[in-house]
Amino acid sequence: MTARALAAVLLLAALRATAAPGGPTGAKAAGAGEALGAPLQIVLLLTGLTLLPAVLVSLTPFLRISLVLHFLRQALGTQTAPSNQVLTGMALFLSLLFVQPVAREAYELGWRPFESGQLSSSQAWEQGTRPVKDFLLKFTREKDLALMVEITRAPAPSSPKELGLTVIAPAYILSELRRGFQIGAVLFLPFLVVDLVVASLTLSIGMVQLPPVMISAPLKILLFVLVDGWNLLIGSLMRSF
Repeated sequence: MTARALAAVLLLAALRATAAPGGPTGAKAAGAGEALGAPLQIVLLLTGLTLLPAVLVSLTPFLRISLVLHFLRQALGTQTAPSNQVLTGMALFLSLLFVQPVAREAYELGWRPFESGQLSSSQAWEQGTRPVKDFLLKFTREKDLALMVEITRAPAPSSPKELGLTVIAPAYILSELRRGFQIGAVLFLPFLVVDLVVASLTLSIGMVQLPPVMISAPLKILLFVLVDGWNLLIGSLMRSF
């Protein structure tokens, strides 16, 4: 259901981009879906599906979660454990928990009325992207929005909700990158202390030939397991949204 709803939103975007300027609007248009025909709908849908991975990676909590998980792996010093596939899968399924209600609401507000011919493609796009904008704006800093408005040279809006997704989306990515790096820096601190203590002890007793990482790595893993680190980390990440 989530993938179908996201694909519907992307199809609306493609329909809106290809709609003629003087095309039909309102309920009397009998739906842009019928006017375009099934073959063109399939082409537009496949085009939208190619953008689906980029949307899931950049415009969902996947961005922050994946960053934090990779920072954690670097802090633990385990190199390839957990593997990239495991971290990506965990970030994906955790992201779907938050994306599913938003995608369902966008589907109900935009695609369903458009499919039944009650709205034109432009009207369905406005209705369907409204919950997406609300979700993104919750985690977007005003400073990043102002930067994107300045870059695009768009007129300053009276409210952030008046901005388009072309402005909100990159601002959201900037905000999430900042938060992900902030959490990653905090994660590094306790493990950095362990590394410093182990390095000082090994040097003080003359164990120069033994790399400190050989001792600190199992200690960091043991510490992480004893404090139930996965539960604490994932719980904190979920509550941050």
